[in-house]
Amino acid sequence: MPDRVLLTGVSGFLGGHVASALLAAGYQVRGSVRNPAKADKARETLAKAGADVSRLEFVTLDLLNDEGWEKAAQGCRYLAHTASPFVLTMPADKMELIRPAIEGTERALKAGSEAGVERIVLTSSMAAIAYGHDRSRTAPFGAADWTDLAGRGCNAYIESKTRAERRAWEIMKAAGREADLAVINPSGIFGPLLDEDPGTSAQMVIRMLNGSTPAAPRFNFAVVDVRDVAAAHVAALTAASAGGRRFPMGERTLSLMEFVDILRRRFPAYASKTPRFELPDWAVRLYAVFDADLRGNLGELGVVRRMDSRDAVALLGRDLIKAEAAIVATGESVIAFKLV
Repeated sequence: MPDRVLLTGVSGFLGGHVASALLAAGYQVRGSVRNPAKADKARETLAKAGADVSRLEFVTLDLLNDEGWEKAAQGCRYLAHTASPFVLTMPADKMELIRPAIEGTERALKAGSEAGVERIVLTSSMAAIAYGHDRSRTAPFGAADWTDLAGRGCNAYIESKTRAERRAWEIMKAAGREADLAVINPSGIFGPLLDEDPGTSAQMVIRMLNGSTPAAPRFNFAVVDVRDVAAAHVAALTAASAGGRRFPMGERTLSLMEFVDILRRRFPAYASKTPRFELPDWAVRLYAVFDADLRGNLGELGVVRRMDSRDAVALLGRDLIKAEAAIVATGESVIAFKLV
């Protein structure tokens, strides 16, 4: 019988791709959803994507509730914990993000450990690696780097991912099982959508194509393809070299205008709606008074962060999919699903 993986967050953008990759690799997948009503939709979505859903089952789990976790992990050889809140607009109470991120990680790792799973793969983020450092840094960020939460520009999401990952390592160290944890630290995840739910990352592409963003702030961000992130999760379940390690992932860092140029070039029918120029920083700060998304990210103006992805490339045994291909795939999806 194929090995079973407990996969949390199966109905999410990344979770769906991880499920698809696991099923393609021959695993049984026990996917968790917070709302049981999402199970049928997730099954339908994965089936349409070509996955063999005969080896897919669902459980209902809540990051903030103990119910069901112990039973869900029973009979699983591996655990992939992808579920964690991700938003662009920072909440008024930062604990709305931090508490489920940390408590969900604690519940997942406890359930997995008590069930005797052999390897736990945790989805973290570059948010746990590359923030709170000197803005002038040009060296790529690697697995040895940690976000300094006392530094500038650390919002609630960054704090949630950093604290949750640190808590995971603490738990595994206390259990003497650090070598049984592998952590994937992706940058901005783009790529093909599996259904019409754009999630958070694709919302950015939608805004660039629908005319709602006439000018681009001086933001820069690293890009990685969701298919690579999913493949890294699958590889890390069994690779002997992955245990006890972190895997930063970012194929290329782009300015927002470079991002826009890719969309304009590949989707000429939408070129007139894309941002036409880069907005001066003073104008961004003025506009942020009225825009909560900008207000929570002003510390990012002009900052360039690059990721050292060599360990992830070695784990996958190939180069990462190009950032442009990931962005174009997102654009093709949002257009195909009539989201713009």
